[in-house]
Amino acid sequence: MPEQPDAAAFDELSALVRNLGEEIATFRKRAHAAEARLQAIATRGGGGDAAAEERVGQLEAENAELRARLAAVSERTGKVLERVRFMRQQHQGGV
Repeated sequence: MPEQPDAAAFDELSALVRNLGEEIATFRKRAHAAEARLQAIATRGGGGDAAAEERVGQLEAENAELRARLAAVSERTGKVLERVRFMRQQHQGGV
């Protein structure tokens, strides 16, 4: 059946997109929580809190890592999408 490669690639793409959406939702929650904590610290006037500043540094490093992972997942998703488009073109050309 010529549709099976398309279906398999589409299933793979769907799984990647679903995982990407879940990761983005997790990142968004974490970012909002970090912003709320930072706002609470700023409101209390605790600008000289060394532990908080260290934690902010850790969160910034973690954010950079998460952005890199997100970029990698986006790249993989794009490659799968390209494969699906190619296979669809091949399928349509063969019909």
